[in-house]
Amino acid sequence: MSLTVQLEPSKRSFTVERDEAILSAAIRQGVGLPYGCRDGACGSCKSRLLAGRVIHGVHQQKALSDAEEAAGLILPCCATPQTDCTVEARTVPGVGEFPVLKLPTRVLSIERPAPDVAVLRLQLPANQNLQYRAGQYVEFILRDGARRSYSMANAPHDLGSPPSIELHIRHLPGGKFTDHVFSALKEKDILRMEGPFGSFFLREDSDKPLILLASGTGFAPLKALIEHLAHKGITRPATLYWGCRSRADLYQDAWVRAATERLPQLRYIPVLSEPKAEDAWTGRTGLVHQAVMADHPDLSGHEVYACGVPVMIESAQRDFTTRCGLPEPAFYADSFVSEADKARSA
Repeated sequence: MSLTVQLEPSKRSFTVERDEAILSAAIRQGVGLPYGCRDGACGSCKSRLLAGRVIHGVHQQKALSDAEEAAGLILPCCATPQTDCTVEARTVPGVGEFPVLKLPTRVLSIERPAPDVAVLRLQLPANQNLQYRAGQYVEFILRDGARRSYSMANAPHDLGSPPSIELHIRHLPGGKFTDHVFSALKEKDILRMEGPFGSFFLREDSDKPLILLASGTGFAPLKALIEHLAHKGITRPATLYWGCRSRADLYQDAWVRAATERLPQLRYIPVLSEPKAEDAWTGRTGLVHQAVMADHPDLSGHEVYACGVPVMIESAQRDFTTRCGLPEPAFYADSFVSEADKARSA
């Protein structure tokens, strides 16, 4: 038995199979809903149920509180319709444009630019054409069926030869996937993955100045966005704020500085929260989103693309919209929610 979901105000309709989440059905049919994590952790897909009934699966309270659910809000990523439904949700042009593929990938290289960061180059199979937008992510499918998500750090025009994607992976001790990457993964190993996923990519119908906000390896999808800006000849002013603990965590600092030489519209402001004495750091310190606020007390004419740990994303979204006048629709985020984050929230 299938049910129908209609989106407002776009009037787009699609079918949902029994026990299928609304977002999964939308992705399967190429319908562009906003989303991030796909498992009830980030809240990026939050929408309003106008008619019908859904049952929510497991999700985090910070993504959808009991009060929000009582007020008619839902998380399409874990909401299963029980009747035909009408959902108020903005559609995102470009989401669902490219097919989601399951494919094997071979490890071409593993680099360690920082003690707890690995940069992987993964070769794509010649008989499957992975297409994606700069900023999207893939999911690795582990042997037990668990999944782990990582953003592509290279834009799709820059796959190289042989075609490969670049991923930046931070080691989380005890992490099922990252422990393997840092202890056992080697060149020529085969990994299984699926993608592309996500609605985090540049909206090109705007000419507003860009704030690119990263913490840690949240730099990865923003690197892809910077490559996309260069490739497309987009001249919108853009400022990258990259927040890390110490100088060593700015693991591709030289790449960014070289990019600013090629792109006159790009500025770069690294911010360290815990600089070490040996860093001899004379640059900005503190919380990275507060550095943005100090430089841009009025963000009403900007767009923000933010990637990184949940606490940074949540603080930036709250403070930019309530204190700096940033319109809520102008904040685009990709929250890197780890399995440990989910466990703590649970």
